[in-house]
Parts: sequence; C-alpha cells; structure tokens
Amino acid sequence: MEQKTVRETVRTRWTQEVLPSLSGLVEIPALSPAFDADWVNSGHLRAAVEHVRDWITSRAIPGAELEIVQLEGRTPVLLVDIPATPGAEDKGTVLLYGHLDKQPPVGGWAEGLDPWKPVVRDGRLYGRGAADDGYSGYAAMTALEAVDAAGGSHARSVILLEAAEESGSPDLPAYMTHLSDRLGAVSLVVCLDAGGNDYDRLWLVNSLRGMLHINVTVRVLDSAQHSGSASGIVPSSFRILRRLIERIEDSETGEIKLGSLNVEIPAERRAQIQATADLSPGAVKTMFPLAAGTKPVVDDDLELLLNNTWRPTLSVIGASGFPEPANAGNVLRDATTLTLSFRLPPTADAAAAMAELKQALTTDVPYAAQVELGEPQAENGWNAPEEAPWLSDVLKRVGDEVFGAPHASTGMGGSIPFMGLLGVLYPAAQFVVTGALGPDSNIHVPNEWLHLEQAQRVTESVAYILDAHARS
Repeated sequence: MEQKTVRETVRTRWTQEVLPSLSGLVEIPALSPAFDADWVNSGHLRAAVEHVRDWITSRAIPGAELEIVQLEGRTPVLLVDIPATPGAEDKGTVLLYGHLDKQPPVGGWAEGLDPWKPVVRDGRLYGRGAADDGYSGYAAMTALEAVDAAGGSHARSVILLEAAEESGSPDLPAYMTHLSDRLGAVSLVVCLDAGGNDYDRLWLVNSLRGMLHINVTVRVLDSAQHSGSASGIVPSSFRILRRLIERIEDSETGEIKLGSLNVEIPAERRAQIQATADLSPGAVKTMFPLAAGTKPVVDDDLELLLNNTWRPTLSVIGASGFPEPANAGNVLRDATTLTLSFRLPPTADAAAAMAELKQALTTDVPYAAQVELGEPQAENGWNAPEEAPWLSDVLKRVGDEVFGAPHASTGMGGSIPFMGLLGVLYPAAQFVVTGALGPDSNIHVPNEWLHLEQAQRVTESVAYILDAHARS
C-alpha cells in the first residue's frame, strides 16, 4: 500500500468524522450489565450499539452488511461483515473485536471533566468509554477504509462489538456458537482493547491474565450483639475471614499459596518481559500514583512485571457488614462479607483454581463458623500463539514507517475473556492484541482519556496488518 494515502486517510477520517461520533458515544451512559441491573429498560446499551451502527452505515462501504444481533435475555452485539477485496477471498475471516459497554462513572473527576461529557484537551479525548473501548469500532472501520483508499487488500473482515465485556463477557460464548457458521474460518483476530507502557511505539499484548471473583461471607451470630458483652465469647467474623485468607495469600509478600493458581513462567515470556523492563528502567515503579512514602511490592523491575503478568494476585475489592466509621457503635457484628478478586497466570486453569479456592475457604473453618460463597466467576487467561513470519515482517514495517520505533511485546495484567475463548475456537489463527491505551489512560477510574495521536497511529498499523495478512 501507498504509505502517504494510508496516513492521510486515517488522519482525515479521525479528525473530521470519527471524533464527532466518538464524542457522541461518550455521552451515552452505557453501563455494563454488572453495574446496571435494569439495562434492558434503561436502553443505554442498545443506544450505544445503534449509535455506532448508524455511523458505520453512513460510511457506505460497498457490500458491507450490518446487523444488531440480540439473543433472548442477552446483551446485543453489533456485527459488521465486509467482503474481501479481489484476490483475498481465500484468506479466511479477519475478526476485529471491541466492546461498547462501560465501567461505572466513579466520583472524583477533575474540574471541567465529567464521565458523560466529551472534552478534547491537549490531544486527549476525556470521557468514560472513550479509551476503553469505544474507539475500537471506529479504528477498525477506518483502517479498512484506509486499505481501500490506498489500493491495498484485505480478507473478509467482520467487526464484532459486544456490550458486556466489563461484566466478563458472559454472553459471548452463546453468540460465538450462534454465529459460528457465519464467521467461518477465522485466520486473524485483531483486538483493540489493550495498549502498552508508553505512546512511543506499537505495543502487542502476548498474554492476558485470567480471573476469579467470589463473595465470601463468614457468619457467627443470628443477630449482632454488644461488643462488651459478646467479645471474647463469640469469635470475630472478621478475624475468621482473615485466617481463611491467610490460607490463600501470604500477608507478608502477597504470594498466593494455592498450587492451581500458579504456573511455570515460559522462558520466552520471561525474556520478553525483561526486554520490556530494559526499555525504560524504573518506569514500572512510577506508573501509578503511590501515596507519599509508599513503595512498590519489590524493588526489581523484572519481578514487578512478572508479578503483574504471570503470577497470581489477590485484591479485596468490596466489603459489606461494616458501618461507616462515624456510625460505628460498640457492636460485635453478626457477619463479614468480602469480595475477593484474583488475577490468574495466562495458562492457569480457572475452573481448577476456583475449585481449590472454594475448598480452602470452606474446609475446617475456625470455630465451625458458617461460610457462604456467592457470585463465583472464573475466566481463563490467554497466551499468544507463535508469531507467523508475515506478521513479524509487517510489524517491523509498522515500527519503521508509522512510529519510528520498533514495536514491543508484553503481558497485560488485566483480562479480556473473549481472547481465551477465541484461542480455543481458532487455534490456528494469528492474534494481534493491541490498542491506544497507556499506563495513564485512567480506564475504570476518574478522568479516563484517549490519546488521539496514538489512536490514529494504531489505526494506521491495523491497516498495514490487514493488507499484509491478505497478501500472506
């Protein structure tokens, strides 16, 4: 393809057409179903899907077919089917994935910013869902347009945008079964729900962690009692829960003790992570706004990155049964509930890990207290297949012509459940998991923002990758 035309097409489309529509998408409070139990009646998820459908329809791509698919009781997906260019009909299907559901708004946005108000400032588009992951469908479509404008080639391409990724993609297995015949033989997967450690290069994610999520309640009383009367006789539900967690996690180091949650780290991945650490020594220690005087878990860059990509971790992300401190009386509470969120190594078996976790939490419970487990969720991670020669070649070209710096590969500490599913369904496919996210994009927290220049460079890169795949 002709480089100048690709770049001009991408930049013109982004400035004149993508940004206005993406800003409109930011305004839609399309909370993921886990955060909006009444999502059917609120209609925001449907509105987001229709908003992007209408924009893609306006592109008037020859032969493109658009459909909102919605199975009974499930969130909608947008399916855009674009035929192959002449000569690339035998290259299988390219599946370009993104999602349109969003995390909750969360308080504490900076002055002048709001989760549902798009603001462009200093090359950034602020607003919930701009970076995670509303831009992805626009980038995929624009990349395909740039290929056509520059005389390139692409295989049959299907853009699939779901509406429940932030809830763990519970509906996607059903959709993949429902759509399997229509998708056909997927030979390349492009996922734009990721990013890397800076905005200086294209980052490829070569692994994603899996996850476990479960609510654990320890109950010791039928009703709360005066702490002066009951303490020392009735065991503390919080102390029992602490002891149960100690079976799972070393409180000194954060190491997870359960065998099925740990794996051996492949030598190739360790070497790639070392290369990532060497790119910017010390950068990983300053990626997050640590409170004054707080130190990272360890002082070694490689170990920190391994912790974040190939080792299991536990975060307590919710609690109930506690009054606010201002309202706390002298009461021995009847129960304590904690929400435990584990990140699993990419190759760990999530089902086996959940089984071992449940056993640890419910066997030989101190004082024979009642333990209740609720809302379990187990998702496998993903480890990328070996890179094909054609992909290695085009990634070098992208580094030279788009970024002026070699691409980098790294693991990602988060989860994209769909990737694990696709890895099972399409074991022979190549995977490009990338995106415009950086370490300070503020996804899931206040002041989420999209790096507009990086989004355009990623779009250019996808155009080159689509063309190289069609010619491979």
